[in-house]
Amino acid sequence: MDNLQIPLEIPDVKIGKSERSEDGDFVITVTGMIECTICHKCGRHITKSYGYDKAITIRHLPISGHKTFIRIHPKRYGCPFCEGKPTNTQKMTWYEQRSPDTASYEKHVLPELINSTVADVGLKEDIGCEAVMGIINRHTDGEVCRNNSERSDTIGTDEIPLKKGHKDSVTIITVGKGILSVVRGREKATVKAFLSGIPKRLKKTLRAACCDMYDGYINAVKEVSGKKVMAEADRFHAAKLYRKDSDGIRNQEMKRLKKKLTEKEYGKLKGALWALRKSGTDLTHEEREVLRVLSGHSRILRIAYELCNGLTGIFNENITKTEAIKKIGVRMDVVGLSGPDCLVRFISTLNKRPDEITNYSVNRQTGGFVEGLNNKIRVIKRRCYGIFNIRHLFQRIFPDFEGYAIFA
Repeated sequence: MDNLQIPLEIPDVKIGKSERSEDGDFVITVTGMIECTICHKCGRHITKSYGYDKAITIRHLPISGHKTFIRIHPKRYGCPFCEGKPTNTQKMTWYEQRSPDTASYEKHVLPELINSTVADVGLKEDIGCEAVMGIINRHTDGEVCRNNSERSDTIGTDEIPLKKGHKDSVTIITVGKGILSVVRGREKATVKAFLSGIPKRLKKTLRAACCDMYDGYINAVKEVSGKKVMAEADRFHAAKLYRKDSDGIRNQEMKRLKKKLTEKEYGKLKGALWALRKSGTDLTHEEREVLRVLSGHSRILRIAYELCNGLTGIFNENITKTEAIKKIGVRMDVVGLSGPDCLVRFISTLNKRPDEITNYSVNRQTGGFVEGLNNKIRVIKRRCYGIFNIRHLFQRIFPDFEGYAIFA
């Protein structure tokens, strides 16, 4: 039978022998073919041989489903240029010093981390969790290298709790549809420090920052970038405020009507919850009838419904910021006529942050990606039984989003 030749993909070596261990693993002994190295002190090429270092065994890509190890005696060289003539171990391109794996094997392991856990990959490869974490640390930093980025037109910021009920949060910062960093805490100073560290050439490309209504994020953007970067309150959070106000009015009015109306009349209001949450074009015939009856019994609830749908329509329209301000102003005049208890939270926020809310009409950018990212991070935290180290959290998030593009 002819010998089967399998390329090892490790350059500059000569294979000495190949053997099988008692467990059936392949152990391949190789010798380096390069006759020089670089001095770690002076940086010069040195060729004076100084014997061999002790043998090291490195995990390599499997052969026919069996574990494979590369065994090598690294050459040592003496430097005649430095004081004391220090010795240097030869460095090979196919593995890093003090790494138990070849570069090819680490590239094989990294894609397996996508949508998986360190423990699962460790069990699958039979290398242990510490070895997997070592591979992650060698190939993934605690944040994206901003010096390698070309543009950062719009960044998104949002918080997520590390420990529920402990007021221990982190800020997730995204750019476009990719994660940029995970920052400890949600304070203005923390976010401000991160934004200040963005390289000047990238700051010039930054146009907007999408965030929720939290003062810390908005003020951090303004203090770092001034008017150059537009702080934009996510329309989702604006809608959340006026819909929450509307739900509060609905609860109050339904309780009042339950006491006032007969059981038969109140039964006609069944399904009011879903009817009030839909736009007029999405209502069924039955829901329209419920809404008609409900409007006859509660004027303020009818006004709140019309206001919510009107505000949503303004956000959906492709209009300028000036037009948005005028249209929202008209809606707020209606609120003033309807009484002091209509859309209280939204009006309070609108009076405080009118520019940030209407800035959506300029570029129509949202923080939808970072909002959706929160759900993904929650899944990762549950899958990995909670991650409280910020660096590790980023290292687990990053492969799930960028892994196929970088590691595959």
